[in-house]
Amino acid sequence: MIIDINSDMGEGFGPYRIADDEALMAQISSANVACGYHAGDPVIMDRTIRLAREHGVDLGAHVSFPDRMGFGRRRMDMDLPELECHVLYQLGALAGLAGRAGHRITHMNPHGALGNLASSDPAIAAAVARAAMAFDPEIAFLVLPGSALEKAALEMGGNVVRLFLADRGYLASGQLAPRSQPGAVIHDAELVVARVMRVIRDRQVDTVEGQVIPMPVQSVLVHSDTAGAVELTRRLREGITAGGATIAPLTRHI
Repeated sequence: MIIDINSDMGEGFGPYRIADDEALMAQISSANVACGYHAGDPVIMDRTIRLAREHGVDLGAHVSFPDRMGFGRRRMDMDLPELECHVLYQLGALAGLAGRAGHRITHMNPHGALGNLASSDPAIAAAVARAAMAFDPEIAFLVLPGSALEKAALEMGGNVVRLFLADRGYLASGQLAPRSQPGAVIHDAELVVARVMRVIRDRQVDTVEGQVIPMPVQSVLVHSDTAGAVELTRRLREGITAGGATIAPLTRHI
């Protein structure tokens, strides 16, 4: 079994930093880099790209609504053609810096409110998928299993890698629990590790409502701004390899 460990990276701005990207990059196999909309700026993007290349980590675009003040967690109403332009714009910005650094974009993962909507709304999912496929028909989509984005990408002939968010609660629908709901964010590191190991071993997870749902995934996400993210990721690596799986970049799943 091959498992990818990925994380959202480059989510500072100017002199402000919210995570230890340097230490975490050594623990992961794929990175989702903020493209300047919810976080990040050209200098941070460039630095994060070069860090990923140095560590042999796959490079992905973490696209979002243009909502830096709200960290991309607020919904924005856009016409679908406008949304496609915004997604393509972010992919192009990251690709321009990546090309200069000798790296390339292998995948994309919508962030925050855009990610939630792309997972649940077929029209928004199709717009995101169209933009990414226009950028690169070989790009991989990080998706929640059974989500609208998974369906849209597959219908367009795209590549998908199914994702599990290590520290987030799930609803019976397979969608992420809203952050305002109890149990939506899991802070207990022991519980996070146990959930991930169960997902890898049994392909299932408990929902915040107390049900058990299938969770067939190939990639595990650790949020870089989670308290103790570096140590948590190290423990996940140890558990995954001890269980007989191999940790490898997302492109190994395509």
